[in-house]
Amino acid sequence: MSNFDLTRRDALKYGLAAAAAATSLPGIAQAQTLDRLRMYIPAAPGGGWDQTGRSIEQVMRAAGIMTNFQFDNVPGAGGAVGLPRFLGMRGQGDVMMVAGLVMVGSLIANKSPVKITDATPLARLTGEFQAVVVPANSPHRDMRSLAAAIQASPGGVSWAGGSAGGTDHILVGMIGQALKVEPKAMSYVAFAGGGPAQAAILGGQTTAGVSGYGEFAEQIKAGRMRCLAISAPERQPGIDAPTLKEQGIDVELANWRGVFAAPGVSPAQRAVLLGLVDRMVKSSQWKEECEKRDWTQIYMTGDDFGRYVASEVTRVEAILRGLGLAT
Repeated sequence: MSNFDLTRRDALKYGLAAAAAATSLPGIAQAQTLDRLRMYIPAAPGGGWDQTGRSIEQVMRAAGIMTNFQFDNVPGAGGAVGLPRFLGMRGQGDVMMVAGLVMVGSLIANKSPVKITDATPLARLTGEFQAVVVPANSPHRDMRSLAAAIQASPGGVSWAGGSAGGTDHILVGMIGQALKVEPKAMSYVAFAGGGPAQAAILGGQTTAGVSGYGEFAEQIKAGRMRCLAISAPERQPGIDAPTLKEQGIDVELANWRGVFAAPGVSPAQRAVLLGLVDRMVKSSQWKEECEKRDWTQIYMTGDDFGRYVASEVTRVEAILRGLGLAT
């Protein structure tokens, strides 16, 4: 269900803002008259944020929403390098940054002086739920068995995942907290890429592994890995695995991705960008793109999204503090 449920007051506010902009800010005011949309990607080409940005371009072109795009990739430290530069684009109403949960954790872990909440939230678009897996020959056949092993010896259960402080590490910390285990006592092995992490799991070098479900899907379908649980609030179509919550672990986490405007944009400029995004999300082309890429739509916009991001910062900071990665 869409979270784009503006109240009449919000609708009036945005409508008046856009109307005012039409007379005072020609060329920026109306979505159809923007000369171009600049996509700012605080990551290298080819990664998840870049794929999201390129999909936005493809869908908007196909749906006739926008045809002129410019891309700017600024990689480094999970967005901690790129965000300060984006924040320097204050008041520029034709630029949109793609970011997500990874940036929240990276900024905290890197003790960045800036926060994702310094940007202007536009919309949460998609999410990928995390999967907890073990090799096929593991003695753990469900999450309850693995949880019992964790509680008996937290450091005796090793986890393979992505970078320290990233989404995978955050989920391990949350599982520890839910099991009343000191997160710092959990044994987490960070890998630079999915290939080495998978090799470690399949080779029995770690007890379990965690990543986005899509990262493990091929190995699971081939019977080389067993998916013990996913971090979704409810079972997901096409994924033959129970949730953590079903198995007594009160944890859910989505590696969400969304879009942000520059700080200091006017209400009219923000309304324009929100309008572009809303038209895109409601298009058949976006639905097809999400299905093709196995992205779960978790659409949320505007002030609701702003409150969500702020709550994520608070939540992740507490988890990373428990993992010894934040002060």
